[in-house]
Amino acid sequence: MRFTDRTEAGRKLAAVLEPRFRGTDAVVLGLPRGGVPVAFEVARALDAPLDVIVVRKLGVPFQPELAMGAIGEDGVRVINDDVVRLAKVSHAEIAATEAAERAELERRAERFRSGRARVPVEGRTVIIVDDGIATGSTAKAACQVARAHGATRVVVATPVAPPDCQARFAGDADEVICLHQPKEFWAVGQFYVDFTQTSDEEVADLLAAAAAHSGAATAPGDPATVPGNHPGVDEEVAVPVGGVELGGHLCLPPGAAGLVVFVHGSGSSRHSPRNRYVAQVLNGGGLGTLLFDLLTPAEEADRTNVFDIDLLAQRLGSVTAWVSAQPQARGLPIGYFGASTGAAAALWAAAEPDSRVAAIVSRGGRPDLALSRLAEVRAPTLLIVGSRDDVVLELNRRAQSHLRCENRLEVVPGATHLFEEPGTLDQAAALARDWFTSHLATAAPGGTVNR
Repeated sequence: MRFTDRTEAGRKLAAVLEPRFRGTDAVVLGLPRGGVPVAFEVARALDAPLDVIVVRKLGVPFQPELAMGAIGEDGVRVINDDVVRLAKVSHAEIAATEAAERAELERRAERFRSGRARVPVEGRTVIIVDDGIATGSTAKAACQVARAHGATRVVVATPVAPPDCQARFAGDADEVICLHQPKEFWAVGQFYVDFTQTSDEEVADLLAAAAAHSGAATAPGDPATVPGNHPGVDEEVAVPVGGVELGGHLCLPPGAAGLVVFVHGSGSSRHSPRNRYVAQVLNGGGLGTLLFDLLTPAEEADRTNVFDIDLLAQRLGSVTAWVSAQPQARGLPIGYFGASTGAAAALWAAAEPDSRVAAIVSRGGRPDLALSRLAEVRAPTLLIVGSRDDVVLELNRRAQSHLRCENRLEVVPGATHLFEEPGTLDQAAALARDWFTSHLATAAPGGTVNR
């Protein structure tokens, strides 16, 4: 068994966990960094809170690879007295090692959560998720720390691990759930087609997306609080376009007011954590979303395709026609959300005479790459740029002067091109949600804007 990537692995793991843990008091804790994309999918399927469990192993001073304990947040410390005694480690040495590791732990926790508080686990079931388990030393430490935080039950869940995985966690985890335990196991990466390293930024974005979803799900009067009002469609799709199939993910809440098609930028894909975060915010606002890959992996290998705005716009038009014909989406007003070069493709496609797109949002986009078509765009267009993204901000100001449709430029204070700064992506997502909910609500069935 090989997984396409961590997202697919997470969804397959979630399918096993959902019947047992959805609707319980479970908290999902991802082991950073690679475990978080897997945990994100699990938490979403279980409708459970998502957090990271940040642990640091305490190594014996003269043999750091030998763990004498572990630390967690809020001063939690777990010590292996046997190792300390046999290695003759003094209290002063333990304190010095802990001080160094705790500084790094606190730095990582702040980086990942962007100022949000840790999700409390006292008295609850904790599901610790990683993208795979090799030695299991970090996951074992996480189990011990979760127990010290007051978790009443600790479950380790992972897509792949060695055959003796359950035995390794005896005494630390109440249960180990694993999808695949091959006899020949050398490294976790051998069981993934795409095992690209997960960045700190992606971890932070996924946690922010989960927190936004959790907040929306509990807001008074929000449709998500109505019993049984879960997304009517939430699935992977394959879109046939010009002899190739493009992978995508379609999410449609029941009673959706419109559907927003995401157009990613160069070097990105439908798995972009930032776009996925924005999509969740839009879903919480009652809007459907379609995230899809503009190019196949083979096509992406030719970098000229990545910047071929005409080609990308044609792909977008074909995908729009396909999704508009799907029974669940038929008649819904369509919006485009474009990032970077994807924004140029969105505007280019919207300038076509037969385009029925009803609203457009560009985040850190390059509308200047569609300059010759901007005067023909009829859909209301919102340009969102970070105040510290100097070059792109100037390009957007110039492009705005060519637009003849309803338009607005919003500058997010303190944001750079990728909106990595705390709170900046939240602001961009909220601006996009408000623009779409306002303009798609006034669109005629099928997408045209009522004037």
